[in-house]
Amino acid sequence: MSDTRSYDIAGIDLSDDQYTVEQGFIRNKYKALDADGNTVLKGKQKMLKMKEEFPFTDGDGNEVFTVKAGGIIDVAGNYVLSDAETGEDLVILDNDYSIFQDTWKIRDATTEAKLAEINSRGAAVTLARNIVPFGGFIPHKYEITDQEGAHVGSIDGQFSLRDRYEIVIDDASSVPKEPIIAAAMVIDAIQGN
Repeated sequence: MSDTRSYDIAGIDLSDDQYTVEQGFIRNKYKALDADGNTVLKGKQKMLKMKEEFPFTDGDGNEVFTVKAGGIIDVAGNYVLSDAETGEDLVILDNDYSIFQDTWKIRDATTEAKLAEINSRGAAVTLARNIVPFGGFIPHKYEITDQEGAHVGSIDGQFSLRDRYEIVIDDASSVPKEPIIAAAMVIDAIQGN
């Protein structure tokens, strides 16, 4: 079991078990709301960058961490989550993209040990989202598991004009919440969900 405190990021408190993530209307811009409806995290994709980059701020606009692609046009690759205050790389979001299943591994940035995994649920739905015209409007659903494959939580999309989904953490005793919330936003932006 990992010490999830080593992945805590100064400036944000993600101690709730449920968050709502909403996408903005204009571009890949997101906000995460806690159970009381307070904005706890905001992120947006930087435009016109050679490598995809997603800076995240707290509810007051203070930068707390950044997620950057490891390479140019990195649809199936690594994204590094770095603490804005310390500059330390905390975790790697590793995308194993397939038209049948989206799999994201959350790994320690130093040891590369797997901390958690986020998998799309249902090959038929994932295939339809990827190849059917307007498939992007089909709500996505993901399951979050720990390093041994035990259920940790879920990410469930809601049908709407802009993406909106619920992240529910049932047991995060062995996985860090910040990377899971960030991964939900980054998955949506990268894969056009």
